[in-house]
Amino acid sequence: MSEKLRNMTFYCCAVLVLISVALYITGWKAVPYIYAVSGAGVSVYYLTSTYSGENRRLRRLNFQQVIAALLLPVSSYLMFKHRNDWFLALFVSAVLQIYIVTVRRHEEKKNNGNNYKSAK
Repeated sequence: MSEKLRNMTFYCCAVLVLISVALYITGWKAVPYIYAVSGAGVSVYYLTSTYSGENRRLRRLNFQQVIAALLLPVSSYLMFKHRNDWFLALFVSAVLQIYIVTVRRHEEKKNNGNNYKSAK
């Protein structure tokens, strides 16, 4: 899969996650399914992204990204079980993702290199 198509799929899935979270309050029966599929897409994107460099901080961030990715299917499962804990799992995943993006950008600027590549 080309990098451009992979990124476009990620963005579409991320937008669908946001839409399904916003529509959850309506009680529409299809929302958990939309959330599950789009959350799985975001998780696959994160789980197939690897770091191939020697920077310990970026390696640690990659591990945290795996945790954030695994929290999305957990929150989907909780949503299907009609438990309100799904929002907590989603919130923790979102906070981790925001932290990861911010720190990774700073570290990559500091290293003047981009060793972060997608797995093929």
